Amino acid sequence: MKTLLATLASGAAMLGLLAAPHVSAGEATAPATTAAAPVSATPALWKVADEDTTIYLFGTVHLLPEGISWYEGPVSEALESSGTLVTEIPLGPEADAQMQQIALARGMLPAGGNLRALMSEEDRARYEAALGALSIPPAAFDGMKPWMAGLTLTVLPLIQQGYSLDAGVEKKLLGLAGPDKPREALETIEFQLGLFDGMDQAAQIEFLIASAESAERVKPALDAMVAEWAEGDADGLAAVMNAELTDPAVAEALLYSRNANWADWIDSRLEQPGTVFMAVGAGHLAGERSVQDLLARRGIATTRVQ
Repeated sequence: MKTLLATLASGAAMLGLLAAPHVSAGEATAPATTAAAPVSATPALWKVADEDTTIYLFGTVHLLPEGISWYEGPVSEALESSGTLVTEIPLGPEADAQMQQIALARGMLPAGGNLRALMSEEDRARYEAALGALSIPPAAFDGMKPWMAGLTLTVLPLIQQGYSLDAGVEKKLLGLAGPDKPREALETIEFQLGLFDGMDQAAQIEFLIASAESAERVKPALDAMVAEWAEGDADGLAAVMNAELTDPAVAEALLYSRNANWADWIDSRLEQPGTVFMAVGAGHLAGERSVQDLLARRGIATTRVQ
């Protein structure tokens, strides 16, 4: 679960967008549920400010259940007062189309390639047994590279059990900000894809098998993270995430090195006047070596707004 939890909490923003087209309509249908009253959430919001610059830091969750109401009070005031919306990667219909094009180029095996043929006999048996437990045919992902299949298997059980790509925070923010608010991105689509495509083949296969074997545990893990996020409990979120995130290489690649890059970006952006709303995966704003922690080491204070 280590890489899975890091992926869900660190917020590789392309997670849902990348995997969604590979989930069939039947697979993506969530079970019918009785309509429930909206749940009011108060996710954490911080700001970094000097004489003429304010940068709001808001932690996102890329997939959410429907019915969580979080855009109110300080969060709505912060976005509405901001001149620029900053996200991890470019978002919107044009960026989505570009992502799919790049994903097809980087996430699929060459013609004639076969995912299961890359595995040892032992790994193939584990993988096929895990797919069988999910009632997924063994050949379902044979044309994909292991990391692409792993991402798809991370998202699939969440969508089946009521999480929605459209309810994700970034998708909502884009609509709420409107088409006229300028947007910036901290990373490129190619960079985020490279976080997975750059793993060696053995690591990709282990990620894939873990995704398949952990499918039943992914939703409870994300449920726990969302509960902490909705309460605005950054320390609680860090505790949930760090309980399983014990692989130093995974933590460095998906969290800490990116946090350092974003702290650099904030430090430089403070030299420009204006107000910015920066929305990144909630895991980046929680715990030791978070963005706020790294800013504090530079002598840059962050203030909790909500």
